[in-house]
Amino acid sequence: MDKPSKWEWEIRPYTKWFRLNLGELVAYRDLLFRLVRRDFLMLYQQTLLGPVWIILQPVLTVLTYILIFDKILGISTNNIPPLLFYLTGITLWNLFSDVFMSTTATFVGNASIFSKVYFPRMIMPLSSTLLHITRFLVQALLLVAMLLFYHFTGRYPLSGNWLAALLPVVMAAMMGLGVGLTFSVLTAKYRDLMNLLHLAMRLLMFVCPIFFSVSAVPENLAWITYINPLAPLFEMFRAAFLGSNAGTFTAMQLLFSAAVTIIVLLGGMALFNKKADTLMDVV
Repeated sequence: MDKPSKWEWEIRPYTKWFRLNLGELVAYRDLLFRLVRRDFLMLYQQTLLGPVWIILQPVLTVLTYILIFDKILGISTNNIPPLLFYLTGITLWNLFSDVFMSTTATFVGNASIFSKVYFPRMIMPLSSTLLHITRFLVQALLLVAMLLFYHFTGRYPLSGNWLAALLPVVMAAMMGLGVGLTFSVLTAKYRDLMNLLHLAMRLLMFVCPIFFSVSAVPENLAWITYINPLAPLFEMFRAAFLGSNAGTFTAMQLLFSAAVTIIVLLGGMALFNKKADTLMDVV
């Protein structure tokens, strides 16, 4: 007697909170990489400078920081060349903010695709995350090139442990993905929330140690940096490339950041999985 065949597809009247089917994601890996390529082409295909913007954008930002925060305001960089100090901060910030903002627009930007064909919805935020990790790697090469230039010209010696930068990079990407997954559900229902998020990201830059060091924060404002889980990530990232005097953080602060990152990521994934199938009715 023939054994009953297993169902390839199963439709249920409810959706689980945690439904991360790794086997299904692996099966759709070709789609994942195609989406990364599509998003890359959409960003740079019809531009004058193309992928050069990956390098030009942080360079222009750093030059603006040097003019405002170093030349005009005179904010201390702990005897570190301002270009290196600001470049380390903006490199990690670009990764976090890009992953967050692109993930936030998952449903709004892909409604036409979601309504026509089935595939694991998590593929979309993962593809945007991979795209921005790729952009981050290019910008990290720029940072390394500037470090080598300053070293061989005798302006600033090589120091720190570059491998230690992997931890804040991974945590910043996970944090951006987790928060982005949560807000992707909200922006699908409330479109004007995107305007508030753009404003919130600009304000968040001023409470993250991007153009200043935590050691330079006045004591009456230090509590802001202590409750910000991103702060020790920027300090550790800067210390990894520029030496221990470039960043101030403790093991407890890193543990706090790791705990918040895991909670945010798991919570965002759970909410995304629960609402992904029903949101297409309101997008």
